[in-house]
Amino acid sequence: MQHAKQDALEAIAKLPDDTDMDEIMYRLYVLDKIRKGQEAVEHGRTTPSEALKHEIESW
Repeated sequence: MQHAKQDALEAIAKLPDDTDMDEIMYRLYVLDKIRKGQEAVEHGRTTPSEALKHEIESW
């Protein structure tokens, strides 16, 4: 997996030149959440879908 800085630079490079700072920050925020989700899956830090279904039914 690439380093966060390299991912951020690549994401910013793909944006149009007139992109505002809010959009850049949002894209980096989403990228960070995706990376953290991927790491959670790799380390087994997830909740099985059956457990989630049971939790939702108890609402």
